[in-house]
Amino acid sequence: MAANPAADGTVAKALNVLDLVAARARPVRFSDLLDESPYPKATLYRLLQTLVGQGMLAYDAQAGSYTLGMRLVRLAHVAWQQSSLAPIARPHLDRLSAEVGETVHLAQLDNAQVLYVDKRNARDPVRMYSQAGKVGPAYCTGVGKAMLAFLPEAQLPGMLAQQSWHRFTDKTLTSPEALRAELAAIRARGYAFDNEEHEPGIICVAVPILSSSGSVFGALSVTSTTARTDLNVLEALVPTIRDIAQTIAAETENWRFPEEGAQHSRKRA
Repeated sequence: MAANPAADGTVAKALNVLDLVAARARPVRFSDLLDESPYPKATLYRLLQTLVGQGMLAYDAQAGSYTLGMRLVRLAHVAWQQSSLAPIARPHLDRLSAEVGETVHLAQLDNAQVLYVDKRNARDPVRMYSQAGKVGPAYCTGVGKAMLAFLPEAQLPGMLAQQSWHRFTDKTLTSPEALRAELAAIRARGYAFDNEEHEPGIICVAVPILSSSGSVFGALSVTSTTARTDLNVLEALVPTIRDIAQTIAAETENWRFPEEGAQHSRKRA
């Protein structure tokens, strides 16, 4: 995520610097950060020193480089436990993976993008973009479209305005109008496809994970390749994926909103 020069306040600026360091995915020098940062040299230096002092960044004096700090790692781990679907979904992903033998993804929305929070590789693993912790586009991935389709209408224009509409393949939808038409179809049938829209040869079917009131918790998908299957075969897995998505949703609701979740469980029983 790029730094936002319009962000106000020291905290926002510090978070932007953390984003710059995280985006490199490797140790980064001050000069590199200065080239990308919207802040003056003195301001950037002060922010880095504060972040190092608070343990949010680590500084290697010998290499002259910065990396994310262990305090940030601890906070990320707690956030993963408290806010992510992953701890709740883990045994269900294991079961789905064992049953279908293909790649399984669990995702949530991160602002207007897709955050892959967990993944199970296929029995015969396939190289693809997605990894747990990675952020991907929402408009051209199965999990992204499955979540966008079930958002309240009032939220959708803002979400679509934040998409890049980059054409990854010749099947990528590159306009809000085209995507809106597909989202309507997804709402009608209850699940989404990725038909080689993000990566050539990669296809998937995805089901939203919804609360009892219809709020979007996340999405679950099964992914394969055109070399060994097709969308019709993946579509046949929808009942299995949907059952597991509903189980994850119910357990998430019971955990996040225990009273409401318990009432919902009694009604279903």
